[in-house]
Amino acid sequence: MTGTPTNPKADGRRAAPDALDFTFSDAAAGYVLERVGNQVRLRTFDDRVLTLRLTDTTSGQLLRNLSDPYNDVTGRLYDLLVPGALIFSYGPVYPEAEGLRYQASRLVFVSESPSSPPYEEPGWWVDQLYALARFYRRSQFGTAPADFGKYRTEIGGSGEKTQRHVQETDTISRMVYGMATAYMLTGDEDFLEVAERGSRYLHDHMRFADPTEEVVYWYHGIDVSGTHEHKLFASEFGDDYRAIPAYEQIYALVGLTQTYRLTGDPQIKADVEGTVRLFERFFADPKLGGYYSHIDPVTLSPHHDYLGPNRSRKNWNSVGDHAPAYLFNLYLATGEERYRRMLEHTFDMIVAHMPDRSPEASPFVYERFHGDWTPDRSWGWQQDRAVVGHNLKIAWNLTRMNALTPKNEYRALAERIADTMPAHGRDPQRGGWYDLMQRVATDGRHDFVWHDRKTWWQQEQAILAYLILAGQTGNSDYHKQARESAAFYNAFFLDHDEGGVYFTVLAEGLPYLIGDERLKGSHAMSMYHKAELCYLAEVYTRLLLRAEPMDLWFRPRSDATFPDQTLRVAPDVLPRGRVALDQVTIDGSRYTDFDAESLSIRLPHSDNPMTVRARLRPSETRR
Repeated sequence: MTGTPTNPKADGRRAAPDALDFTFSDAAAGYVLERVGNQVRLRTFDDRVLTLRLTDTTSGQLLRNLSDPYNDVTGRLYDLLVPGALIFSYGPVYPEAEGLRYQASRLVFVSESPSSPPYEEPGWWVDQLYALARFYRRSQFGTAPADFGKYRTEIGGSGEKTQRHVQETDTISRMVYGMATAYMLTGDEDFLEVAERGSRYLHDHMRFADPTEEVVYWYHGIDVSGTHEHKLFASEFGDDYRAIPAYEQIYALVGLTQTYRLTGDPQIKADVEGTVRLFERFFADPKLGGYYSHIDPVTLSPHHDYLGPNRSRKNWNSVGDHAPAYLFNLYLATGEERYRRMLEHTFDMIVAHMPDRSPEASPFVYERFHGDWTPDRSWGWQQDRAVVGHNLKIAWNLTRMNALTPKNEYRALAERIADTMPAHGRDPQRGGWYDLMQRVATDGRHDFVWHDRKTWWQQEQAILAYLILAGQTGNSDYHKQARESAAFYNAFFLDHDEGGVYFTVLAEGLPYLIGDERLKGSHAMSMYHKAELCYLAEVYTRLLLRAEPMDLWFRPRSDATFPDQTLRVAPDVLPRGRVALDQVTIDGSRYTDFDAESLSIRLPHSDNPMTVRARLRPSETRR
């Protein structure tokens, strides 16, 4: 920051500074109201009006997708600054007597037409996922066949592997999810091959089967720095050290379940079912409901003193993360009632225990609990703090569940969160969603805990929450929130120079490249959230918002163990009657033995894997 004294003393010594006696750089985002000469009146996302001043060096570009070339529009600024245009501005801010003066050094235009953002056009999210999948495939394996013995958890900002030689089960599974999902949207068989090789590697190297208890659980990872694999049974991370945390077991299934949806691999199904038995027998609380967050690695008890602060605890991850990580997809693949009941129990626990119903209720949910569901406000780093993305994730997944098993309380809580979050967790001037906030307001404001940075996965939760709510309710305010959230993500999180997606950006959208947050692969980041966003944003936009058809790809094996030999191709849990299965091809030939309403295909007998292409169409426009 630089400053110019406004009241220097005669001897040249600087006097005490006036308020805001300095300049700084900042961002502003919103909708153009009008342009008069070089001044642009801008309405921000919270309905304030700012004036931006253009200079002879102001540059402009159009929003672009991963792998798209830079699109300079500097010579057309005045033509594009029309009422309704959604823009992001960055530049110096000058405090003046009448207020702050914003200079626009750089402008990002979301689209050339205010009514049609590019990320709502067919193929935007498909192309983005394709580019992401190529980045991670190249980073881990180059152009050779995928050898997961060479997989590494840590990937640098340019896609290079670091010197850390640990393979974490969860990050492999997250990459498998991304590759399987990329195949679903593109039909590129190279992605499916990577997913299948990764699934086999997890089974062969990361899995422990207990035949006595008939359960499966997953190693934290493998240290491959020596000549032999060194299994890391319990977690290596400080919050979970030497315990078996529920979330690691949950995310071990994310890629396996998605791959099973495509192939029906009986080995994968057995591993997933064995892990679900682990949750029900050792993590579940049969008396008060929900799932404990940690169990002892020897006794498999959640109540062992060895667990320390994690003894007899429950949290958002151990209860709610089952649903998005694997349980919805397991239900979509099988249609089995036992998984629907498990989903219902999970969301009943969320609705019953997580909202704050105290007299001075916080808009944010509780996330940590003692075994009796009493909120735990002193645990570790969380204390009485709110993760913005977890609140949005609850709204998104409650909306999905309400389509499967409608309940007034599901919809009410989802809409309550969606209606209140923008005022507390969104950046009203710059766009995007914050990370960690104090649950309890001080002087009417929920303060930041450590910083005002924004992480990639929390933007995903906002985009998906508001997309599905807009699609199911027709509420234009939800659609507006989804558009603005997607605009910020696509404007600032895509790394056009090195590939992939940034972990974190500063409040104004500049990449934050320090410590682990400079990485493209880490304990916290692999392909999962980015691929999930691309896939479901395409599904919700095409089928629910724009009423357009879309294709999905599947590859059932000859020994597939789908119940009733039926391939279920529903893209997500969507409202009944909104989507129909319109057309099916198997190995390139038209196939007619399918049920349009249940979105299911009766598979023919085959001695070889079959390539199934399913065309889905909104029911209202089915031809």
